[in-house]
Amino acid sequence: KTLGYMKSAHHPKPVGLVLQYGTAGFRTCAKKLDHIMFRMGLLATLRSKKTKATIGVMVTASHNPEEDNGVKLVDPMGEMVTPAWEGYATELANAEQEGLLPTLKDLIEREAIDMAQEANVFVGKDTRCSSESLSKAVMDGVCALGGHYNGLVTTPQLHYLVCCQNTQGRYGEATIKGYYQKLSQAFIQLTKNVPNRTDDQKTLLVDGANGIGALKVSEMETYLKKELQLSLFNDGSSGKLNHLCGADFVKVQQRAPKGVEISAGERCCSYDGDADRIVYYYTDSASRFHLLDGDKIATLISTYLKDLLTQAGLDLQIAVVQTAYANGSSTRYLEDVMKVIVRCTKTGVKHLHHAAQEFDIGIYFEANGHGTVLFSKLAEEKIQQLARDSNANDERKRAAFTLHNTINLINQTVGDAMSDMLLIEAVLAIRGMTVQQWDAIYTDLPNRQLKVKVADRRVIDTTDAERRTVRPEGLQEAIDLLVKKYRRARSFVRPSGTEDVVRVYAEADTQVGSVSWHPALLLIYVVSSPRDDNGAFLCVSLIRVCVGFNCSEKKWENDRKRGGGRLKKTVGDMQLHTNVIDYMHIVLGGGYYE
Repeated sequence: KTLGYMKSAHHPKPVGLVLQYGTAGFRTCAKKLDHIMFRMGLLATLRSKKTKATIGVMVTASHNPEEDNGVKLVDPMGEMVTPAWEGYATELANAEQEGLLPTLKDLIEREAIDMAQEANVFVGKDTRCSSESLSKAVMDGVCALGGHYNGLVTTPQLHYLVCCQNTQGRYGEATIKGYYQKLSQAFIQLTKNVPNRTDDQKTLLVDGANGIGALKVSEMETYLKKELQLSLFNDGSSGKLNHLCGADFVKVQQRAPKGVEISAGERCCSYDGDADRIVYYYTDSASRFHLLDGDKIATLISTYLKDLLTQAGLDLQIAVVQTAYANGSSTRYLEDVMKVIVRCTKTGVKHLHHAAQEFDIGIYFEANGHGTVLFSKLAEEKIQQLARDSNANDERKRAAFTLHNTINLINQTVGDAMSDMLLIEAVLAIRGMTVQQWDAIYTDLPNRQLKVKVADRRVIDTTDAERRTVRPEGLQEAIDLLVKKYRRARSFVRPSGTEDVVRVYAEADTQVGSVSWHPALLLIYVVSSPRDDNGAFLCVSLIRVCVGFNCSEKKWENDRKRGGGRLKKTVGDMQLHTNVIDYMHIVLGGGYYE
């Protein structure tokens, strides 16, 4: 207690600061996090003592700007920490300095933790300037309660190492070298017998987002023995983390990252800052940009796995888990063409991971490119039994061996950009597909995503896996009124789990032919304050989401000048409360007008 109190004095909590352990742990401006890091070191040590297992702590803010940072805890099998301990994290983080020791004592008593139990904690960090000092604050917390810490690694590697450590090596060797060897050997086994694989097919452009993923993929490349040759951009040697690069930038901006020059048809991929997300893209002969996001990745992998199960003659239930952001075309293709079960959950990896565990094979990818594949114990046992069955025919055994190596290639603990990249490259090679053929599996509905900064995101409450709003009153009815006018239209509004913003999504079918205005024009209003003095909703932002239209800049300017009256009339017809409109944000292709 004395040591803990003395060390906590070096990591004081700012009076009155309140933070919530959310979808991605704690995440905010790095300058506010020193005391949080120390206390998460304390909590990880207690969690280790409670579970009698190794616990992980990751210092990262993923795709957030470089000025931010964050921290999250990893449970014994590489999964996210349980909801009850998320609550403890929030309690501990917000205890004022004089209340820290009583809060710790209460937690220890509630969980009946044996403080004599040895504790072991793995600590990982990304390449942000603040991560060095913040990870040291975590280690101070670990040491204060008698724990030990090991190593500094990337987010997916941390999850992997924690799982390996707690399975006594059954999942793999609990070292970075073991990680590289397991993935690279599985990749080589899958691709070594692919006929007529050219050098072009073995070459991939990789945007490392100037993050730790760039450093680690360079280390892994030597293990691949030239079966995959990587051209690495944004490797952290000069650029800023996530600035004009990385998976989130490419996904949102729908264009190639800074510094990456793409020839027509070249395969490219982008990691995010801590290498747990990946998206693919290419340009065609007309220099048009094509994005292959998490929906496309899930579709490619599910098609591949379902075909292998058919060849192996294995009756295993396969499902794809999506969020509200999944493009409607991907859902229809999976359900109507592939006849695969599709489950929709709330946004956040912990929700998708949990849902995927309900199936023999659960594939989950958020549209942002974060995802993986889970195999149940039963599924793995059936695949291994078939691979050893001397009575099985050659086709079934080959399929079983391919499935076995595929399992070894996948980091089942969490989304992993490097593991997912190797899996995608293996699938494309085995199926003899180009990136254009992959893209042509289905055509995305035109869609737009926006985020709007608001005073309090909590005034919006959702249901049905965040696809419908229940508060404020009238918002969902307004969305429904607009959506029903257009073919295959869909839109939703949800509060962010990591930022003080509200996220807006809209999609609709395209119209044949060239038109100046696409009919799928959706108006969404976002509330920042429940009610004003007159009882009316205050609207801080009226967003016009234009889906898939094509017009000249001159034509756009003319329409924009005439649009004010029509816009007001539309709002009036909808009977929306628009007492205060601060600005109108209009999306046009890759740019915007205000």
